[in-house]
Amino acid sequence: MGSLRAVAGSFEELRALESAAPEPPAELLPYLEKVRTGAYAVTDADVEGLTQAGFSEDEIFEATVTVAIAQGLRRFDAAMAAIG
Repeated sequence: MGSLRAVAGSFEELRALESAAPEPPAELLPYLEKVRTGAYAVTDADVEGLTQAGFSEDEIFEATVTVAIAQGLRRFDAAMAAIG
């Protein structure tokens, strides 16, 4: 368990970066919810729709990674709480 606590401490930088990220535009929210709840279901068509709506691939990538990190941290925190 000590090694898990050590890993938890190394996540603080990720937490800081995630919390400092700007709010995504409203048009990205449905896509980001899909990433958050079922990333396995994201398709090329989802990303293509966002690029056609005017988002750059960099904007889509940054928003995707931010949400994925946040969700990963939430799951990690839940696991740490469950094991005490």
